[in-house]
This record gives sequence, C-alpha cells and structure tokens, in this order.
Amino acid sequence: KRAHAMLTNLREVTKDQLIEAVYMMKQYGFRLATITCTDTENAIDLLYQFDKLYVFHNIRLRLERGKRAPSISNIYFAAALVVNEIKDLFGVQFYNLAIDFEGRFLLSERAPQTPFAKSHLPGIGLDVRAQEHGSDTSGQ
Repeated sequence: KRAHAMLTNLREVTKDQLIEAVYMMKQYGFRLATITCTDTENAIDLLYQFDKLYVFHNIRLRLERGKRAPSISNIYFAAALVVNEIKDLFGVQFYNLAIDFEGRFLLSERAPQTPFAKSHLPGIGLDVRAQEHGSDTSGQ
C-alpha cells in the first residue's frame, strides 16, 4: 500500500489575504523559491513556495477561473519573472505587476496562446509540430 505524499507547511489564503501573507514571509526572512501553477479545470491553484534554512513554507491561492490574482512582485521583485511565465503559459491574469510583458515573456506572436491552460488542451500536452512544419503528426 502506497502512502500519499502530503504537502507540509501549507497555508491556504484568499486573494484578499495573499499580499499580507507574502509580506509576512518577507518580514520573517524567507526567500521566494518559486510559484507553481496548476490548472484543475475548475480553478487555478497558485502555490507560492518559500524557503528559510532549508525548510519550505507554502501558501496556496485557489483562484476562480477568469479572476485576476494580485502580483507579489512588489514584495519579491523576482516574482515578476515567474508571474509573467504563468500568465503566458496558463492565461492567469495578474494585477500590480512590477513588470508586465503582456503575454510575450516566453511566447512569440506565432506561438499558441496559453498552451498549458486545460481549456485549450484536447488531451495531455500540445503538439505544435504540425503548425510549425505543416505536417501531420498524428502518426496515421
């Protein structure tokens, strides 16, 4: 029987609580490790991961699809990079970004928009080879 892995040191917040929770992490000397995004089809989960002395603390924001999230880039400037990546790949909209690349941080004008958003994926992954080379990649 396999044990289920559990995320430790997790605090769930609303978008109204996020900035205060992140600011507290900064005040206590935590560094921002990363922000991950999971599209659950029903909502978007943003997991903010912080580290201090090799111990991770996590803040999870469950965002309703179509709602905007506050950017933490005014607290942790490096978050501007990760937030723009999430915006490009998942289509999550943020407000109060320190730097906004307006959907062109990772993706070119010809790239598929928000390729990791489940609303755009017919299955697992997205095969753009046919678009790039005009060939059939279905294997038939």
